Parts: sequence; structure tokens; C-alpha cells
Amino acid sequence: MSLLHQVALTFIKNIGPVASKSLLAYMGSAEEVFKASKDKMLRVPGIGEKTIAQIDFDEALKRAEAELLFIEKNNIEVIFYTDARYPKRLKNCNDSPVLLYAKGKMDLNPPHVISIVGTRNATDYGKQLCRQLVEELQQYNVLIVSGLAHGIDVAAHKDCVKLGVPTIGVLGHGLDRLYPSQNRATADKMLENGGLLSEYPSGTNPDRENFPQRNRIVAGIADATVVIEASVKGGALITAEIANSYNRDVFAFPGRIGDEFSEGCNFLIRNNKASLLTCMADLAFSLGWEKTDDNKPAVEQFSLPFDLSAEERLIIEILQQNKAPVAIDDLTLKANMPLSQLAMNLLNMEMQGYISSLPGKMYRIG
Repeated sequence: MSLLHQVALTFIKNIGPVASKSLLAYMGSAEEVFKASKDKMLRVPGIGEKTIAQIDFDEALKRAEAELLFIEKNNIEVIFYTDARYPKRLKNCNDSPVLLYAKGKMDLNPPHVISIVGTRNATDYGKQLCRQLVEELQQYNVLIVSGLAHGIDVAAHKDCVKLGVPTIGVLGHGLDRLYPSQNRATADKMLENGGLLSEYPSGTNPDRENFPQRNRIVAGIADATVVIEASVKGGALITAEIANSYNRDVFAFPGRIGDEFSEGCNFLIRNNKASLLTCMADLAFSLGWEKTDDNKPAVEQFSLPFDLSAEERLIIEILQQNKAPVAIDDLTLKANMPLSQLAMNLLNMEMQGYISSLPGKMYRIG
């Protein structure tokens, strides 16, 4: 594979990520794209006469040569779409970048990845939620991704650095600069356990239109996106919408009615665009994650409380027999109990902390 041609592919005018991947599929490699005849190019879906007329392979190769000099000088890693290092979760997204520039020490395919997003105007409440979430996620061998912006983003990165949790900042510009510059000290610390990621070559300014594009990487690279605080018109809601379009889980912490930077979270929850988070354990439970704590007993013992009714004890016994969460429809059949009666028992047990409800009307012990 020619790195020069892989980088040059991203410099071809009017050829975006989707068209680039079509070209790669038809031609076999980036190098073959630059050797292709006009007739062969026209067979590729999405490539027409107008697009071909604007293609300048020589100019793309010239710009790529300059970029390779920058990459080598600044110890930047280039991760192409076909590389094993390319984030697999992101690869499943139709409009994912064909190439990423990375700086730091990062594994883009760990067991668990969570994106944390939120307002640039983070409150003390939001920062506290962020810190508690990172502390809880520390137990799950997780990579945390955000956008290294002011507010919730940089708060998440700082908490990760403090706790030794791997974290990556996805940028809306080239790796020859940092915006906002006030976050440089945090970014430098992130390089030791995570780092910086961008689809943009050097010389790319942090223009406004780049950030919604950046947000699709934040959403696509993760198992789930968590919105801490957000206004209705904030970039965090764009990320949440993109995550939903990728069929990824979205979670949001509720806020007080009327608070500007809680309106976005409440909107997502109210419109079923995000699952409600009320405690840090909800997230791991919903995703079915197991803690990496070596001291955790192989089999967790659960003693039946004495104050449960006979019906409630039956429900507990059914849940104990199933390692995976059980759907409410299955519970009503196994317990031979009317749905309305079962629902009342489940609510009472959940309020007492004996069971947990998960998205999809699923239930589990604890």
C-alpha cells in the first residue's frame, strides 16, 4: 500500500468519504485509483462526468507529498480505512473518514468506548456528574472520547488524565494547531494515554462547518454517547442525533426544568432520543459490561430479603436463574402473573433497590 496515494485520495476535489470508499472498492487500492482511466472511473457509483472534470490527480499528489513531510516531522500516525488499527466501530458508519491522523499512544479498538459530550458552559453540577461518571467507568477498561472543547469536553479529558483512564480528543482541524489553545496543557498530558485524532490535514483551520463533521467521529467511534449537560441548540445534541442515526445507544442526565443547559438533555429523554441516566451504574448495566476488577468474586451471592412478599420472592428467583436480563413479557409467563400485577411488584422492588430496570423493559437483580 502506498501511503502517498492513501493521503492523496483525501485531497481529490469533490471526492468525500463515501465516494472514496466506492473508488477503493472498485479499484482495489488507493494507488490504483490514481491509475484509473476515465471510463473505469465512470463505472463507480456516485462518480459522474462533472466530478471527473474537476479531478486533478497531480495537485492531490503534490499536496500529499507536503503532508507526508509534516507527518514525519511531527511523529503523526496515519490510519487508513483498510488498516487493522482503524476503529472498527467507526468503520461500520457509512460516512466514516477514509483516513485519520493520530498523535499519542492510543488503542482505537478497546473492549469498551464511551463518548462524553456536553455544553461549553458547564456548570458545577455538570462537572460533578462528569467526574463521577469517569470514576465509575474506570472499572470497565474503557476508552473515553470527547471533542477537547471548553466545558464538559475538557472536563471529561481532565478527569481521565487524573484517573489514568485512556482518553482521545477528536479535533475539527489539523494536528498542527490546537483549538481552543487554552486546552494545550491537557492535550499534552493526553498523549501519554490516548491522544488526539483528526480527519483533517495540517493547515486546516477550526472553521465552524468542521465541527458537525467532527461530531460524527465522536458518535461513531463509541459504543454509546453520554450527554452530560446541553442546550437545545448545542453541538452535543447534533452528536446525539448522529449517534442515533448510527443505531448507537445515547444516554442523558436529566436536569432541572427551566435550566438552559439542561433543556437539551431533557429534550432527548422526553423524545426517546436518549435513555435516562440517574446513577452511574445505569450505563454499564444497560450495555451489559462486566467490571475488570480482579477481586470481584467469580459468583456473586444474592440473599433473598425477608421482607419480600411471596410474589416478589418468585420474581427474584426467576431473575436469579437467568444470567441475562429478563423481558417483562417473559417474566409474566414464567411467574404466571397478570401483567398489571407484575408491573406493580417490579416497581416496588425497583424502588427498594432489589432489581434494576433496563431499556426495552428488561429486568435484572441489583
